[in-house]
Amino acid sequence: MARTALWKSIALTLTADVAEGRYQTGDQLPTEAQLAAKFGVNRHTVRRAIASLAERGLVHARRGAGVFVTAQPTDYQIGRRVRFHQNVAAGGQTPGKEVLSITTRTADKREARALGLGDGAAVHVYDGRSLADGQPIAIFTSVFPAARLPDLPKAFEATSSVTEALSQCGVPDYTRQSTRMTAKLANSTQAQQLRIPEGAPILRTTGVNVDTDGTPIEFGRTWFAGDRVTLTVGEDPGDIP
Repeated sequence: MARTALWKSIALTLTADVAEGRYQTGDQLPTEAQLAAKFGVNRHTVRRAIASLAERGLVHARRGAGVFVTAQPTDYQIGRRVRFHQNVAAGGQTPGKEVLSITTRTADKREARALGLGDGAAVHVYDGRSLADGQPIAIFTSVFPAARLPDLPKAFEATSSVTEALSQCGVPDYTRQSTRMTAKLANSTQAQQLRIPEGAPILRTTGVNVDTDGTPIEFGRTWFAGDRVTLTVGEDPGDIP
């Protein structure tokens, strides 16, 4: 069985320390000598681990001063009204989305079941990447019923926002019907898209959104970089009386 390289293991441990709040933005990491002693490795191994964190924008080195944390996880609310741009902006960061592909194809069994579609029904599929302050925090696949929303691909030519595109297609509001969360390890493709090491922890959410009549209009799967996002499950502030 292949062993994880020591520097990768150290990088994952330090990443978890940042994600779990043991080090805050602006905090200095222990010195190379201290980390080498802690993990029982040489300083070259520690240096390589820190370099991988720097490449991902989690830390930066100040010459003669040390290595400092530059990024904290994005707080992301999972509730009845999940809105990416609002969630990221509420945390004081600048949201962004990149469209990776928009396609139309036949729904697979899971998609058809989630959207209440019959066999052979067509769906529009939006694959994209979500950013906070220009850094990838998630990749996603959103699936929509094509018969209900025939003009959705055209709407996505003008906007990367699901909320705006649905509004243009006659769906002014929608809410989350269900969400499931699962911990995973990033495969090579996910790691490349999220700019994280292969095997790094990610969180996958699977959800169904419904319109105001309760009809499913979106089946979505999102893979969050585990060190860049803190998912919070609960009521949305706007839904509390």
